[in-house]
Amino acid sequence: MNKRGSKLLSALAAKGIDAVMISSQINRRYYTGFTGSNGIAILSMNGRILLTDFRYTIQAKEQCAASGFEVRQIDHAIGYADVEAVLRELDAKCVAFEDEALSVAQFSGYKDMPFEMVPDSADINEGRLIKDAFEISKMQAAQSIADTAFEQLLQVVQIGMTEKEVRNELDYYMRRLGADENSFDTIVGSGPNGALCHAYPGERKLQTGDLVVVDFGAKIDGYCSDMTRTFAVGEPCEELRKIYDIVLRAQLECLNRLKPNMEAAELDKIARDIIADAGYGDRFGHSLGHGFGLEVHEKPYASMRSSDILLPGTTITVEPGIYIEGLGGVRIEDCCVLTDDGYINLCKTPKQLIIL
Repeated sequence: MNKRGSKLLSALAAKGIDAVMISSQINRRYYTGFTGSNGIAILSMNGRILLTDFRYTIQAKEQCAASGFEVRQIDHAIGYADVEAVLRELDAKCVAFEDEALSVAQFSGYKDMPFEMVPDSADINEGRLIKDAFEISKMQAAQSIADTAFEQLLQVVQIGMTEKEVRNELDYYMRRLGADENSFDTIVGSGPNGALCHAYPGERKLQTGDLVVVDFGAKIDGYCSDMTRTFAVGEPCEELRKIYDIVLRAQLECLNRLKPNMEAAELDKIARDIIADAGYGDRFGHSLGHGFGLEVHEKPYASMRSSDILLPGTTITVEPGIYIEGLGGVRIEDCCVLTDDGYINLCKTPKQLIIL
């Protein structure tokens, strides 16, 4: 973990920046190992210091051991003067900060410090783009839990259950199997509600002929998985079967052509062209996919407008969908990690239409 900070400092030094202040919980965890909710990490070539409060000092010392951070306890709310004192101690001149993580009110305090303050969330976030073996192992463990939980869910789903009950069963199975928490709030959309891309589970009861869209993920040690499967309860109508087959074909073709160093927009276009050629182009209104790691949505992004490249070590979801208001929807999603010569699909759950 010590190398993460060193790599970031080297990238910033090339821009004439000699220190960096990290305030977001996600990046603080990535660069220091500290998982607590309160703290500011300050790095420079002259030292690494994490400011936190009494609640977290013991935890922080244990978690920061591998990253080389000295932990300092602040016995009041961490203020601008505390940060300024550390930056002076480290002889900082030009300081990068996370402009995406600060409110206007917070920035108004930092900008008055006697240093050149440079907004640079891009470089700070960029460090998390390429996943190492440890990170991949955690995401694989999280996805294995999600796969098994979904298999167990299918054993209990039945007509008459509410979307909430389906959600609760799935969340319970993931926790029982060892998930620390969900990657995000589980999505369950049945029947017409499947046309809501991010349907919030409600009191609607599953009915014969419904397609049910379930989008969910588990977290292990902070790392996310993300998958979507669509299944049927009873025999679906002809059009629902048709759109399922189209989405499956689009998803499989994307996986067949996914490769390292390809443009993310090219991957999006593969699915979009298949769905459009089938007559449902206006029913696929979201991007094909996104990266995942400590956050469930992070770079790279596979969309029409993306300029991202799918480099070896990056992650990407592949999740085409078709949504028809008043009828239902279909989405099929796998989460993948690019390698030097291909990719690893972390998802093992089959994708052929399951009819319960």
